[in-house]
Amino acid sequence: MRYPAEHKEEIRERIVHVASRRFRRSGSGVGIAALMKALKLTHGGFYRHFKSKDDLFAEALGKAFEESRARMRKAIEGAAPGQELRAVIDLYLGQEHCSDPAGGCPIAALVSEVSRQPRAVRMVMDRALLQSVPALARYMPGATDAERRGNVVALMSGMAGSLAMARAVSDEGLRRTILRSARKMFLEAFCSD
Repeated sequence: MRYPAEHKEEIRERIVHVASRRFRRSGSGVGIAALMKALKLTHGGFYRHFKSKDDLFAEALGKAFEESRARMRKAIEGAAPGQELRAVIDLYLGQEHCSDPAGGCPIAALVSEVSRQPRAVRMVMDRALLQSVPALARYMPGATDAERRGNVVALMSGMAGSLAMARAVSDEGLRRTILRSARKMFLEAFCSD
């Protein structure tokens, strides 16, 4: 039975969406057979949509960054004027984001794994960062655009590291301390009020 082209694209989008969440939750070791079984699809059907697991990982990573940028835009749009950066920091280093690695920032969830991936996958990270930096730079302190962009990179890497560390500890009190301390430091360093 032949399906319309839209059906194939819908299936591909489902695979990417579920893979994006599973990779962020469990890392790149997620098996294709288990992923396809969870979607009630055949393992062989995977290859109608992707050449390899690396191709899926790259596309799923891109999808995760799209979702992350959308959350950031929503936080910025909902913030009072002058409070945009504070809203992003509060959202990123909040307990809700910490508790949801599958739906959260791919940097905090996957950066150590992406560094060991093929160049094509790492280039997805490059593109995502290059898209994210200008969106935040306009809210950052700094005398020049280059300084503001550098501050964004420092903020993003610091917040991702803090979030990853908070997720790694088992003690809930320590987790809250990490998030609270990092949030306080970044707000003091980058927010003027």
